[in-house]
Amino acid sequence: MTVIEMFSKELEQEAQTTRKMLERVPDDKYDWQPHQKSMTMIRLVTHVAELPSWVSMALTTDELDFAQNPYQPEKIANTKELVAYFERTYADGKSGLARATEDQLEQPWVLRNGDQIYNTYTKAEVIRMALSQIIHHRAQLGVYLRLLDIPIPGSYGPSADETGF
Repeated sequence: MTVIEMFSKELEQEAQTTRKMLERVPDDKYDWQPHQKSMTMIRLVTHVAELPSWVSMALTTDELDFAQNPYQPEKIANTKELVAYFERTYADGKSGLARATEDQLEQPWVLRNGDQIYNTYTKAEVIRMALSQIIHHRAQLGVYLRLLDIPIPGSYGPSADETGF
């Protein structure tokens, strides 16, 4: 199995769980946050939904410069729009991997803010980071949902809500 095939398989598997989590976000909880230093629900779920597009971004660009590309989150009004947005970014990431070559994965990619370089990665490392960020922020979403007493789906097996424990 090639690295691209492994990334594709993992993206598909994580998308299945992510989709189930995003579908459970109540429209009336978008402004909720568990702590003043925590992201609001809308900020968190929008970020979770956009992360698959980082896969194709890594493959089609050589850097992300925040000074040239200030962060502009997608405007989401409800969970139906949220899931549709996730499906678009997932399709984008999936098609990016389908067009990628193994040689591309070793090319450098820079994360910067103007002259300040945060880090230089390979494109494969950026894809790995995007997949890790999906998992990380989805786990945060699981905590948010749990605190709101919303049953959560299992990620790598059944959740306590599904087994009754």
